[in-house]
Amino acid sequence: MRSWYALCYALSGNELGMRFFNFFSQELAIDLGTANTLIIQGDEIVVEEPSIVAIDRRTGETIAVGSRAMQMHEKTHEHIKTVRPLKDGVIADFQAAESMIEGMINMIDQRRQFFTHMKMVICIPSGITEVEKRAVFDSADHVDSKETYLIYEPMAAALGIGLDVEEPLGNMIIDIGGGTTEIAVIALSGIVCEQSIRTAGDEFTMDIIDHLRRNHNLLIGERTAEMLKINVGSASTDLEDPPEPFAINGRDLMTGIPRQEIITYQEIAEALDNSISKIEEAILKALEVTPPELASDIYKTGLYLTGGGALLRGLRKRVSEKTRLPVTVAEDPLRAVVRGTGLALRNTDKFSFLIDRKSV
Repeated sequence: MRSWYALCYALSGNELGMRFFNFFSQELAIDLGTANTLIIQGDEIVVEEPSIVAIDRRTGETIAVGSRAMQMHEKTHEHIKTVRPLKDGVIADFQAAESMIEGMINMIDQRRQFFTHMKMVICIPSGITEVEKRAVFDSADHVDSKETYLIYEPMAAALGIGLDVEEPLGNMIIDIGGGTTEIAVIALSGIVCEQSIRTAGDEFTMDIIDHLRRNHNLLIGERTAEMLKINVGSASTDLEDPPEPFAINGRDLMTGIPRQEIITYQEIAEALDNSISKIEEAILKALEVTPPELASDIYKTGLYLTGGGALLRGLRKRVSEKTRLPVTVAEDPLRAVVRGTGLALRNTDKFSFLIDRKSV
C-alpha cells in the first residue's frame, strides 16, 4: 500500500499523476451527530443514518450499523445490545464509535482496500474539551484516515446556510442537534462568543417520555417518543397551522397491558416547555456577552436556526418573541452542518479555523 501511495505522490506534479492520486484517494466530510451521522463525498450526501450500532454481547462483534441497528433498538434479547456511541455531542463509547464510523464508510464503497489516502473533516461541538478532540482524532486514525481536520458545528452550520464567515460581520447561529445546542456569534473566520448547553433533541425525547408516564400512566420507548416529536412536536400551545392529534401505543403502568393514547400538540408543547426555556436562556446569555459592534450587526441580520430542533413547530416565533429579533430557519436545517463541513473539506487550505492534530 505504501508503495502505491509513494508512486501517487511522486506523480502528483503532473496532471496524469494527480488523476492517478485522486483515483486512489477518498475525501469525506462527516457530521458525527448524537442522533444522526451524515457523510458527504464530493458534493453528494452518501450516508444519512442514525448514530447507533448493534453488538453481539458474546463475541463483541458489530452486527449492524445505522438504520438496521435502529430497527433493533429496544427490541433486543440478552445476546444483543444496541449502543449509541455519542452522548451530548461527544464520543462516549470509543470502540462502538470506531465500529460505527467504519461501518458507515463501508456503506459508501465496499472496495476501501484500494484507497491509499483518506482525508476527513469532522464537525464537533464548540464546547468540546481537548481530551474529547483527541478521541475524535483517534477514532479517525483507527479507520485509516491519513489527514483529519475538525470544524466546530456553528461554523459548519454558517457555511452550510451560505454565510460568508470571513467577513467582518457578526452572525448568530443557533444549532439545535441531538445532544447539544450550540449558540455562537461568528465573525472574521472565528467564534467570538458562544454558549454550548446539553439540552437538545435527546432531552426533548426524554421530556415526552416523562410527560406520558406522569400524566397518562403510559410507558413508551425512545422510538415512539421520537415519532411523537416529529408528528406533533411543538414549542407553542398556539399554532396557526396545528398538526392533527397523533395516536401512540405503550404499556399501561397500572395494569401492564398495552393500550393506545391520542396525543395533541398542546400536550407536547407543555412537555417541552422547560427545555426550550433553557435554550432561550442560553441565547440571551450569548447576546449579553456579544461585543456591541457585533450586536449591532445581529440586530440587522437576526438569528439563524439550524439542526433538527429547528424543525420544531412554533420555535422560530417563540425565539423571535423572546429576543425581539428576526429569526430565520435554514432552508434544510438537518443537513446544513454536513453541507458546511463538505465546503470546508474542499477548502482546507483556505479556512484558518479548521483544527488539525497539531492544534490539539
